[in-house]
Amino acid sequence: MHLSRPARCSVLLLTGSLLLTACGSGPGPSAKSGDSAAGVATFDNCGRKVTVEAPPKRAVSLNQGTTEILLSLGLADRMAGTATWTDPVMKGLEKANAKVPRLADNQPSFERVLETEPDFVASSFASTLSKGGVAPREKFEELGVPTYLSPADCEGKDNNGDGDGSRTKPLAMETVYREVRELARVFGVEKRGEQLVDRLKSRVTKATSGIRAENTTVLYWFANQESPYMAGCCGAPGIVTDALGAKNVFDDSTQEWPQINWETVADRDPDVLVIGDLTRKSQTAESAVKKIAFLESNPATKNMKAVKKKRYVLLSGQAMNPTVRTVEGVEKVASALRAYGLSG
Repeated sequence: MHLSRPARCSVLLLTGSLLLTACGSGPGPSAKSGDSAAGVATFDNCGRKVTVEAPPKRAVSLNQGTTEILLSLGLADRMAGTATWTDPVMKGLEKANAKVPRLADNQPSFERVLETEPDFVASSFASTLSKGGVAPREKFEELGVPTYLSPADCEGKDNNGDGDGSRTKPLAMETVYREVRELARVFGVEKRGEQLVDRLKSRVTKATSGIRAENTTVLYWFANQESPYMAGCCGAPGIVTDALGAKNVFDDSTQEWPQINWETVADRDPDVLVIGDLTRKSQTAESAVKKIAFLESNPATKNMKAVKKKRYVLLSGQAMNPTVRTVEGVEKVASALRAYGLSG
C-alpha cells in the first residue's frame, strides 16, 4: 500500500469545506479542446461543501456511472482506477476505458483504492461511500482526498434503512446534467461538459418526438428472481416513463427498487416489460435471457399479456440507473413502444 501521494497533501478545514492542495509536483496535463485554466472548484455536494484546488490527475471512480461520465469527458488520462461494473462500457468509450485500470468488477477494498494514490474519488451511490461500502467519505478526506457523490443519489432521496432508499421527490434528468457539469468543472473541462449535456438533451428530444403513450403501462425489472427488484415511481425509470407519457405499474411506491412478489406483478399485468440485461453475477437471473426464460415458464407470470405477446425491452443496468445512460433508456423504450404500436 502506497500512501505517499495522499500523505503529501495538506488539508485545511474552514467552515466545513475541504480544501485540498495540489498533490505531487510538476505541471498538469496539457490543455485540450474544452479545457479551462486550472482553478479552484467549490460546490455543495450531498450536504458537504467540497473544494478541489487543482484539477485531479489520479481520479478513482467507484461506480460505472461516474466512470462513464469521466470517460465521456475525455478524462481517461487522469484516471487511476475504476470499479463496480454491471455492464460492458458504453459504446464509443471502449478504447478510453481500456486505458484505465479496473480495481474490481464489484466493490474494491479501501486499501486497494489507496494503492492507486488517488487525488479525487467519485461515486454514483451513497452506499459505496459509507460504512459497509468502500469507506465513508471521512476516511478519504482525512487523507486529503476529496470525494464526490452523484447528486441523483442524495437529493430528494432518503437512503436510511434497508434497500436502495426512497425518493422524497421525483428524479429529473437535470440532476444528471448537473453532475456532468460539476465533474467537468472539477477537471477544468467545462466546455466539454456543456457539449456533452447538449448532446444528451438532443437525443432525448429526438427519441420522444411524437410519442404520447398515456394508455401504456410499463414495468421495470432490474434483478433477482426470487424477490425481484422492480422500479418504484421516481428514480431513473421514472424519467424514462415520464418522458414518454406512459405509466409505471408500480408508481405507487416511492422506494427506488422495491422487492415485489410475482403474484402482485401478475396482478398489475403491464403492457410492456423493461428488463435489465446485466453481465454482473451478484444476483440470480442477471441476464435478460434468464429473466425471460423465468417469465415464460413461471405459472404466476407466463400468462401476463406482455409475456404472451413478448413485449420486452432489454436495457443495460446503467440505463436503469440515474446516469448519462438513462438517455439510452429513453431511446430504447421509445423505439420499442413504436415497434409494438403503443406510442400513441
